[in-house]
Amino acid sequence: MLGAGGAGLSGAARLLAEAGHRVSGHDREASPFTESLGDLGVRVQLGGSEAGCLPADAELVARSAAVSDDDPQVRAARERGLEVIKYSELLGRMCPIDRTLAVAGTHGKTTTTWMLHEALEAGGGPAPGTLVGGLHQTRGLNAISPDPSGWFAVEACEYDRSFLQLQPFGAIVTNFEEDHLDCYGSLAELERAFCRFVDRVSGDGLVVLGSEVPDSLAEAARGRVWRLGREVQLDLLGQERGYFRFQVRGPGWATPEVQLAVPGRFNVEDAALAIAMAVGCAGVSPAAAARGVAEFPGAARRFERWGTPAGIPVVHDYAHHPTEVRVTIEAARRAFPGRQLDVLFQPHQASRTARHMEGFVEALRGTGRVVVTEVY
Repeated sequence: MLGAGGAGLSGAARLLAEAGHRVSGHDREASPFTESLGDLGVRVQLGGSEAGCLPADAELVARSAAVSDDDPQVRAARERGLEVIKYSELLGRMCPIDRTLAVAGTHGKTTTTWMLHEALEAGGGPAPGTLVGGLHQTRGLNAISPDPSGWFAVEACEYDRSFLQLQPFGAIVTNFEEDHLDCYGSLAELERAFCRFVDRVSGDGLVVLGSEVPDSLAEAARGRVWRLGREVQLDLLGQERGYFRFQVRGPGWATPEVQLAVPGRFNVEDAALAIAMAVGCAGVSPAAAARGVAEFPGAARRFERWGTPAGIPVVHDYAHHPTEVRVTIEAARRAFPGRQLDVLFQPHQASRTARHMEGFVEALRGTGRVVVTEVY
């Protein structure tokens, strides 16, 4: 595993190791992901990449999208005749076609995937598995092995067209907005890729779409389609300091009242989509699915509370798109009414920062002090 400390590849390494494969890896520096792999017996070598780092008995090399063709270990592997694949292709091979439920979209994939897993688990039956691009706040994991006949919830990223390696039985598309145009070139091409992803969903399965997804995605589906605001209805019942109560209704079913443990109006839609997929595709009862998402404590770096030093609440969030920055700040205003919001913002990717500069400016406007670091 080259880039073994990456959010996706580290999860794949965990699942492969738990399945009995011998797995090793390399990354430039230590992280919580590499440390957790060490606990599984997966040796991750740290430091600069050199041809000699590649194990002599390696049979397959998987690399993250951040590891280039010029990487010394990639070149060494190809000189030895080994197969070198990207994480997205590895994920496609690992996902069971008849039991994979994929979560795509511009925003909210990590949270929605975890909510879906929690809803599936609450439904009883064979234990579900998951592979997510972010740690569960209390489990401290980004991947869980399923029972042989359990459902598998997976985060499906559009970057580099990665999600087109999957053939899911069911899929959620949370939303659709301009992003990753460094690899797509235009919004129209990004939309075509999402349509191709939806077209890969089994005709016997289900596609659940967020309220702001283009109609073209619904038209691309081969089977049933439930859209939020149409087949699936969301009724807000109230909120206190940004924590919402609501009910979800679908064709012939309805949940009891749901009280989320994570703040933010955007999380309400994520929860509704996860519940709809669990009920409509996996056969989980509406009450069990609602209970599962209600108990979800949040993912790491998603409105994650870091304490209150000197009486000042500190919250960490991975928001890296203007829309995400805006809704995170809105959630903070509700959670901490009357308090000044000071923001430390680290832009993510130079191309995204340049393209969305004005959007970031508008999203950050109206807060207190803003400190912007160098681009990650």
